[in-house]
Amino acid sequence: MEIKKEYTFKESENKWQKFWETEKIYSFDNKSKKPVFSVDTPPPTLSGKMHLGHSFSYSQQDFIVRYHRMKQENVFYPFGTDDNGLPTERLVEKLNNVKSTKMKRPDFVELCNKTVEELKFNFIQDWKNIGMSCDFSETYSTIDKHSIKTAQKSFIDLYNKNLVFTHLAPSIWCVNCQTTIAQAELEDKELDSTFNSVVFNVGGDEIIISTTRPELLGACTCVYVNPNDNRYKKLIGRKVIVPLFNYEVTIFSDESADPNKGSGAMMICSYGDKYDVEAIKKRNLEPRVIFTKDGKINELGGKYCGLQIKESRKQILIDLEKQGLLKDKKNIKHIVNVHDKCGTEVEFLSSKQWFVKILPYKSDLIKMGRKIKWHPEFMRLRYEHWITGLQWDWGISRQRHFGVPFPVWYCKKCNNLILADEKQLPVDPLKDKPVKKCKCGTTDFVAEEDVFDTWFTSSLTPEILLNWVNDKGWKTNFQKMSPMSLRPNAHDIIRTWDFYTIVKSMHHHNNVPWKNVIISGHTLDPKGESMHKSKGNTIEPNEVLDKYGADALRFWAASSKLGEDLQYLEKDLVTGQKTVNKLWNASKFVLMNLEDYKNEGVKLEIIDKWLLIKLNKIVEICTVNFDEYEYSKARSEIDNFFWNTYCDYYLEIVKNRLYNEKGKKRQSAQFTLYNSLLIIIKLFAPIMPHITEEIYSIHYEKDEKYKSVHISKWPDFDKTLKDNHIEKIGELFMKIVQEVRKFKTINKKSLKEEIRITLPKKDYGNLGEVIMDLKAVTNAKEIKIGKNFGLSF
Repeated sequence: MEIKKEYTFKESENKWQKFWETEKIYSFDNKSKKPVFSVDTPPPTLSGKMHLGHSFSYSQQDFIVRYHRMKQENVFYPFGTDDNGLPTERLVEKLNNVKSTKMKRPDFVELCNKTVEELKFNFIQDWKNIGMSCDFSETYSTIDKHSIKTAQKSFIDLYNKNLVFTHLAPSIWCVNCQTTIAQAELEDKELDSTFNSVVFNVGGDEIIISTTRPELLGACTCVYVNPNDNRYKKLIGRKVIVPLFNYEVTIFSDESADPNKGSGAMMICSYGDKYDVEAIKKRNLEPRVIFTKDGKINELGGKYCGLQIKESRKQILIDLEKQGLLKDKKNIKHIVNVHDKCGTEVEFLSSKQWFVKILPYKSDLIKMGRKIKWHPEFMRLRYEHWITGLQWDWGISRQRHFGVPFPVWYCKKCNNLILADEKQLPVDPLKDKPVKKCKCGTTDFVAEEDVFDTWFTSSLTPEILLNWVNDKGWKTNFQKMSPMSLRPNAHDIIRTWDFYTIVKSMHHHNNVPWKNVIISGHTLDPKGESMHKSKGNTIEPNEVLDKYGADALRFWAASSKLGEDLQYLEKDLVTGQKTVNKLWNASKFVLMNLEDYKNEGVKLEIIDKWLLIKLNKIVEICTVNFDEYEYSKARSEIDNFFWNTYCDYYLEIVKNRLYNEKGKKRQSAQFTLYNSLLIIIKLFAPIMPHITEEIYSIHYEKDEKYKSVHISKWPDFDKTLKDNHIEKIGELFMKIVQEVRKFKTINKKSLKEEIRITLPKKDYGNLGEVIMDLKAVTNAKEIKIGKNFGLSF
């Protein structure tokens, strides 16, 4: 093939991405007897386009996958999209200018499915553009029939094992999204607020209660004071009047009241937080819930009925101040829980919800986590800390339109719960009916209208991918392929995706879902700050790809170890692009000098043996590091060898033999160049797949008989390839070349300037067989023996 003068990354990357897909280079072969390497990769959320963090973390997992494929393992690396959940609903509402709550559910679901299908092609293309080696011919969605069937089977199995239950009780509620949410969907957010000291009347006495939530005055059910707080001992058991709302509640002594916080007295409301929930349950009090599900004050709020929560807060403070009941108001900043999907402060509202039991299994879940190898290991502690801090079972029901429906009906006559038969899955209870009558004999049923929390389905990606439900047409087998080899994700979803998947695997199979977990960090802006749209400091990966190319971006991503955050610095992309170009130019030089190359009875020169011995050690280091998921160390080793040893020195050393020799010395150089370049591009291939494919296709494909470098064999470390004597000669040779270059630079001479070298007798003797190479690369007029090492012009 003709070798182009310049490498054009835009043309090459597009060409090879199409080639990989057309030729099915990355397809899984379910008939192969090779060891399987299976990857449960995160299905990105369709509602948002790829951001720089995606390109960073997905590239890192792809380095590892490509390595295992070249190790001749049968790689199963599917690609999916997370189309199920609130983010998709919000996107569909925005794009179509509709509101789900004002549409019939079947109509909105149909609109969601249509919109998802329209967006999917371009969305997936972003992942192809960064060189992901997934099998894109068979993608899945968390809302397709196979996933729905899997999620519904999961629920039925959990129900039959008594691991799910319904409960009418306060649960975490988002008034914006109007659905219950799980503890894992909470984020801490610092907000401006006021700390308000409010006067409560106790007969003729007063008690001051400080609160950040005056809008909950009408929800007050009792007051707590500490039993050891002398200020309030005489008030314990008495009735206190709630200001503005004018009803009485009891003052209780309880050690949870902190005498040093505010006034030391606290009001218990239904519900300000989880402590209120526990206190009301403990005292068996009648709740006074004053918020509606859409975040307004209900009729219990009296004159404030119909106001939004923040509006009522403002008005109540005004009224307290007018009546002289606001003793003090201080501006503060405090941390509150918000819904991670919309940033809205959460409330606690009573409703019937479905839960998966996890609190009784906290120690078992920790044990399961310890059966998995975490990379880096310290990330396992985040998983364990999350479990230790859990206070709620996993709420899995959501009050939304677009989601996987519960396979459940209720008998109108006796209210008995009826599960769908597994044979009828996937099922929509709003459209379908149970296959059997109720035990009471009736056939009149009411469908469960709630849908699953999106994590209930996403936590089943191993079951979805490995075909737990035995759908026809799938190449995988759950029994043979479980647990999967690898789970890659960023550290922010350890508490959700990792945790919930382990919960499901333990409950369903009493086993771990994967053998290894790799955790990536996040990308930071050039100042070291996290990237957020609100800050205006985000960087579009498509802009980076257009300017520098996918290989340069991946080269940058490979500079960070697993679990480490990485700053985006444009100079690092420039370095990556320079490496791509250097590979191309070095390869051009090598391949142009191989036109007459014949691998027949070559006797290697000393310096050529040295180069291959040194490169063999790099193979060992890179292999060990890739095996340990330390791709950044592997990149560093091959990059340093390529730039310094190979390009800066070795290619210069052999030029004389290539240009001026015709016999065995030239053949030795050609043999070494041919094999060293092949090894170098294979070591670079997992990180920079496009440029290495381009080089491989020009010369090596026809010799090795592989369609692609990415399915070719990873270089073997040759334990026999070592020679201490040759290595010492090579190191001495390189040291002298370095000294000569430094001497010329100090004296402001060109590297082509002739020089005289004096060597001690011992060094001259050791370098005897490589003197001609040394003379050529240093442009030495003479090399003579002397007492000490010396250089002169």
